[in-house]
Amino acid sequence: MAMADQPVKIGPCSVQIQEFFVLIHSLPCVTQFVDGLSGSLKACKDSAALSAGQRVWLSTVLIGIVVTGTLNWAGFERRSLKAFKQSRLRWMFYYAKIAWPLLLQASIGYVLKHYKITSATLVIDDTDKQRAKKTTKIAGAHKVKDKKTGGYFNGQELLFLVLVSDLVTFPVAFRWYVPDPALSAWHKENRRLKGLGVPASQRPARPAPDPNYPTKQALALDMVREFTQCFPGVAIKAVLADALYGGGEFMDQASATTANAQVVSQLRGNQLVISRGRKVALSTYFSRQAGIETPLVIRGAEKKPVTMLAARLQVKAHGKRRFVVALKYEGETDYRFLVASELSWRHQDIARLYTLRWLVEVFIQDWKCHAGWNRLTKHQGIEGSTRGVILSLLCDHLLLLHPAQSARLKNKQPGMSAGCLIESLKAEALLVTIEDIVDAEKPEVAGAADKATNLARCKSSCRQLLDSDG
Repeated sequence: MAMADQPVKIGPCSVQIQEFFVLIHSLPCVTQFVDGLSGSLKACKDSAALSAGQRVWLSTVLIGIVVTGTLNWAGFERRSLKAFKQSRLRWMFYYAKIAWPLLLQASIGYVLKHYKITSATLVIDDTDKQRAKKTTKIAGAHKVKDKKTGGYFNGQELLFLVLVSDLVTFPVAFRWYVPDPALSAWHKENRRLKGLGVPASQRPARPAPDPNYPTKQALALDMVREFTQCFPGVAIKAVLADALYGGGEFMDQASATTANAQVVSQLRGNQLVISRGRKVALSTYFSRQAGIETPLVIRGAEKKPVTMLAARLQVKAHGKRRFVVALKYEGETDYRFLVASELSWRHQDIARLYTLRWLVEVFIQDWKCHAGWNRLTKHQGIEGSTRGVILSLLCDHLLLLHPAQSARLKNKQPGMSAGCLIESLKAEALLVTIEDIVDAEKPEVAGAADKATNLARCKSSCRQLLDSDG
């Protein structure tokens, strides 16, 4: 809604509507979500239900994220005209007896029950958040490869597990990733010695895995295992991940954890397969014959022309046969190679299934833009960072359960984007703000002097705006 983001000219001055008009108010859809979440918490554990004060606090934080686009206590105090003090909001965040470990699980159960989801696909991906060059109180900050520039920056890394069903797509788990310092130091030294021509037998041995620093593959498996244990009523059809998770051990364990669901990942073109008793690279194997052009259905909607080949091959690194699909889209020159654990599927179905992996990229982009945590969020320690991510994911669930979104999805209509829902909630908050201002005949009695000044200014500008519109 442009009105909430742009200044409006009223007489000789301009009023920034977002700054003065869109304030933090209790909205029915937010209250309904928090009440439902409390009921879901009680179903998980009777003593975990939210108290009245905790429900008010959580409602304030969620609508604050929507209105400000941040998870920032000072910003919430300003947008509520000091009705909610930042010190109190911060105290509730760190010291209130909220069942944080169950909060995200209860919200997931609420969404699953609302949309009656009984089967779905799980998608895994990771993302990062750049921090300052020197951080002493932000948990998990480390040297991260910058995919855009090829350099490095100091930041945090997160793994997400996203559930994709016929109706909705939403996050169901996350984990922090921190690399093993000993392993990182070994890699650095090994590269140096290798560059000097030192043979492998004379270079230091790779250090043993440290359980305190699990790999991304181990964290992903832990998320899949946790979801299947917490929600046994949801049948997992498939697990999708990019090439980082294309190892044989990961694929086997993910399949076993999900009752033999299809696991689809990617292989590199130089990986070896065994054909007629000889080892050959995947790119070489599939270059021997021309591909077949065929239309591929993308996420159940549009069709795109692709060139495709497939074969059931013995993958050397996996030590077993896998279903390998080579495909390239129109305009591409090189094949990309998909690998699937279940051999009985058709190659068209595997390729069509893997197009769902793109939805996790959409979620991450929406989450970074609208869910607050990616902007002005510097909560200290692993506890502060984790609770901040939980609140931002609850905001994502809130948007999914918005009455307008729910009605569209249940009627099999295209869903609204996160940005549209955010603007809809801002417009609703704007209307409530205007109603309060118009009804406030004596704003000076409502509280502190600065609140009265702000209300009087809003009231005057609002009346001029209403008069100018007739």
